[in-house]
Amino acid sequence: MKLNMSIKDWPAEERPREKLLIKGSEALSDAELLAIFLRTGIAGKSAVDLARDLLDEFGSLQALLDADQIYFCQGKGLGTAKYAQLQAVLEMAKRHFVEILQRGDALSNPQETRAYLTAQLRGYTYEVFACLFLDNQHRVIVLEELFRGTIDRASVYPREVAKRALFHNAAAVIFAHNHPSGDNEPSQADKQITDKLKLSLNLFDIRVLDHFIIGDGQPYSFAENGLL
Repeated sequence: MKLNMSIKDWPAEERPREKLLIKGSEALSDAELLAIFLRTGIAGKSAVDLARDLLDEFGSLQALLDADQIYFCQGKGLGTAKYAQLQAVLEMAKRHFVEILQRGDALSNPQETRAYLTAQLRGYTYEVFACLFLDNQHRVIVLEELFRGTIDRASVYPREVAKRALFHNAAAVIFAHNHPSGDNEPSQADKQITDKLKLSLNLFDIRVLDHFIIGDGQPYSFAENGLL
């Protein structure tokens, strides 16, 4: 029973930091990951308890990460220093995935691709449609944000996508767009424009490998759900 116990008094395999080192970061809950970031709790609450309260207060881990400075700093146990620390962590993560996908290696890890696209498109309050252009060995050429829209839609033009693919001499592409609402399920319009893009690019022997929707949780993959 952990009531009124400090985290340092917990069994080693249950402490967030030790659990991460033993089992890997993917084994931790959102609250446990956030507790490691917080480092300490507040009077009467461990870092894990505080993390759970914050997740309840903000609604989700993503909502906390996307909060602006004023809203973030209103959270219990948070403040300007924590906000600056979080922004540095997020930017390091973004640069890390940019470096991974700009080394000229062929894409071979779907999770890295998801993480990279999520880092690039998360946090926008309006829809952004982006395209990852690849060569014939599936090495990254460039990621371009092609269209921007409103809170719930962005107009996408197949002709312009084809022009950019030909400009980069791309042999394959991966599309991605965000849903500011957090719902990562594809709309009927998403499915229709993906079909149009695939048909347009097929004329130039350019393959559409996937289309990701970035919302809350795991990005939705058209390829993995049989929509390509």
